[in-house]
Amino acid sequence: MVTHVPVPGGFEVPLWRAIAVYRVASLAYVCLVVARDADQYAHPLAAAALVLVMAVWTAVTAVGYAEPSRRGWPLLLADLAVVVAILLVTPAVMGGAALAAGLPTLSVAWLGGPVLAWAVSGGRRRGATAALVLAATDLGTRGMVTSYGLNGAILMLLAGVVVGHVARLAVSTEERLQRAVELEAATRERERLARDIHDSVLQVLALVQRRGAHLDGEAGELARLAGEQEVALRELISGAGPAPTGAADTPVDLRGLLGRYASATVSLSAPATPVPLPPPVARELAAAAGAALDNAARHGGGRAWVLLEDEGTAVTVSIRDEGPGFAPDRLAEAAAQGRLGVAQAIRGRLAEIGGTTRIHSAPGSGTEVELTVPRR
Repeated sequence: MVTHVPVPGGFEVPLWRAIAVYRVASLAYVCLVVARDADQYAHPLAAAALVLVMAVWTAVTAVGYAEPSRRGWPLLLADLAVVVAILLVTPAVMGGAALAAGLPTLSVAWLGGPVLAWAVSGGRRRGATAALVLAATDLGTRGMVTSYGLNGAILMLLAGVVVGHVARLAVSTEERLQRAVELEAATRERERLARDIHDSVLQVLALVQRRGAHLDGEAGELARLAGEQEVALRELISGAGPAPTGAADTPVDLRGLLGRYASATVSLSAPATPVPLPPPVARELAAAAGAALDNAARHGGGRAWVLLEDEGTAVTVSIRDEGPGFAPDRLAEAAAQGRLGVAQAIRGRLAEIGGTTRIHSAPGSGTEVELTVPRR
């Protein structure tokens, strides 16, 4: 199954295209205004040159903002600086008489381009900042506060705030859609694995449990373990964990969880005082110890010793057996062959709770597994 994942920044693409369209449309309006009022300017040819500069910069920003990697501070600051420079030279080009007559400045609505670009790239605050800079420059170059200039400043400020807000909503919506798509893909994969496991492993475990439930000795014990593993596996693939035994934030005494593994062949040594840990940490640490004991039972001759140490800043569980041991590279070979008991059931569990796993073994000297979890 192929999952279609939204492209990062995909919701912002239409906004950047709209800014490019706005710049072109506002440039066309500037051309109309300049053609209408050119005879009243002090330097008409200089006004035409400024319009040409605006046209070139419109093309530069259209190409620049089209590429996400170029929408950074260099282009944003250059965009703002170009418009500020055009505003600063406008009084000299138009002349004091034209400004006093209330004619619109050369940039007119075109100066709103940087405000929109800043708003889309950084949200409301960035858009408002660009709007205030341009508004102050525009009003300052006029030498007077007119209703036309004040209205333009307010409109720029509103545009920066509103467009910035819409842009942030678009980014937030895209992130939520991305998470939803990933969750859906994970759910479908989980359902596929659940079907495969149900058709194979669960049926075999259920069969072993039914056939051996009435037997005594090791066969009966094997049937009981198969039944327990069937229940645990069903809970895992269904997404439901074991029923809670207490409050989620109530520390659990690790001694009680490890005590379940004590038997005639497994000796447990623990402190006389409780060893409290958060429930998730205690359960994962005990489960990892159980996986190590299972390996000891299968490969270490069955006899094992468990030592629980509370060091104050950390808790360590050591499992030692008197089996034949193995070569240092044996674990890597087993993982390469797809046998991930140690990699996932032990090391994986400890890694998820921030712990570490140390395995010491050599041929003929048994195996010792140290599971350490820091207290936070």
